[in-house]
Amino acid sequence: MTQLSDATLTDLDERVAVPAYDRSAIRPGIVHFGVGAFHRAHGAMFVDRVLGLPGDEHASWGLVGVGTLAGDAAMRDALGAQDRLYTLVTTSPDGEVEARVVGSIVEYLFAPDDPEVVLARVSDPSTRIVSLTITEGGYGVTDATGAFEPSDGATLADLDGLPAGALPQSPLGFITAALRARRDAGAVPFTVMSCDNIQGNGHVARTAILAFAERIDPALATWIGAEVRFPNSMVDRITPATTDEQRAFVSERFGIDDRWPVLSESFEQWVLEDDFSDGRPPYEQVGVQLVGDVEPYELMKLRLLNASHQAMSYLGLLAGETYVHDVCRDELFSRFLLGYMHEEARPTLAPVPGIDIDAYCAELMRRFGSEAIKDTLARQIVDGSERIPKFLLPVVREQLRTGGGIARSALVLAAWSRFIEGVGDDGQELAPVDRRLAELQSAVAQEAERPGAFLDLQVVFGDLGSDARLREAFIAARTRLADVGARVAVEEVVAAG
Repeated sequence: MTQLSDATLTDLDERVAVPAYDRSAIRPGIVHFGVGAFHRAHGAMFVDRVLGLPGDEHASWGLVGVGTLAGDAAMRDALGAQDRLYTLVTTSPDGEVEARVVGSIVEYLFAPDDPEVVLARVSDPSTRIVSLTITEGGYGVTDATGAFEPSDGATLADLDGLPAGALPQSPLGFITAALRARRDAGAVPFTVMSCDNIQGNGHVARTAILAFAERIDPALATWIGAEVRFPNSMVDRITPATTDEQRAFVSERFGIDDRWPVLSESFEQWVLEDDFSDGRPPYEQVGVQLVGDVEPYELMKLRLLNASHQAMSYLGLLAGETYVHDVCRDELFSRFLLGYMHEEARPTLAPVPGIDIDAYCAELMRRFGSEAIKDTLARQIVDGSERIPKFLLPVVREQLRTGGGIARSALVLAAWSRFIEGVGDDGQELAPVDRRLAELQSAVAQEAERPGAFLDLQVVFGDLGSDARLREAFIAARTRLADVGARVAVEEVVAAG
């Protein structure tokens, strides 16, 4: 067994690719907030490829990871113990496994340890990009209104404290304070690059930062609006959270003692708007699609892949399933998902340059069915109140506008409401995890006396919940779920076409 570190890279199994560049020569150029499995399976991996390109000019694009949450201390400790290296293992649907050690993270900062150091790093002119995977809820932008309405404690504390000279605590606080420092120093601002699964993630990041800055310093907000670039992006790579079983797999298969490896599918796609304030790495040379308009690609991914995760997960959990691959290998659920993709989601999509949608849907089902990934249904629906409005409700809204079908989407919404009640069809306890859980439970509790009350939750549904056609479909679907359970309800929808 080999403990992963700079000193042991040459001792690793020859099947494991290792950095071919001199890590000691790499200089920071990108600061990333939210170093989880998702970022390490794509953003850090693509930078690792950039650093491996010929020529010394790429050495200034090293990554500095930043954690702001209490739970990020574990990442600080894991990466610190192994020189910020980690193993990325990918598996194809046919079972082919590849492993490489990623060396692009040159520094990891845990903000609660020393926020002043984090602020200095983000403010430094050498930082040319600040990227983000802080989840849908990290921006504080409400889906129903599009307004900046933050609710997390760190962001609210920064809004109160920064005008008085306090050090930041939240990603939005650090970015705004650092941009203020850059402006005051007459330096070129960095690019803010969101990689979260949000439609128009660059626009959302811009809305959040401008609104945050407006409350701190209106003149700063004006400067940011004129000078800072917020490119939109779309990332597609299924990456479950690391488990002890996966750590054991990396140890047994490749002989690597890695505290926090990443196991992902082999499929990768990053579509990125080519709009940067102060330069960028040569992403196009390492597999990133640089485009002028990301929207067709992101709508395809959000409404087909991400919304399908919601569609399979609530119904699958109610029916007693645990894993994505089990649901997607089940002929009944497979037909339901493909029906959702082709009959409800696809009609809402514009043509996507270079993409065959039929082939994309078929590839999604192969990816979902990969047992090697062992992705859980429960992982897909954490903070469903953030995901459903971004992934599924836009499909419902557009189908209602055009008179298209919504039977499958309505069943998913009904299944979500049943899941919030916390009991599966077999009587087993379910455990919803959502930052708005109390509000969701309160709305569901009113269903007994006022069917359709769940749709009145404005923060989730906005005005969509008042649509008569949606309410009728939702109430009927919820009734069938209560009467016959998820599996039979799915069968009925599939049979109805």
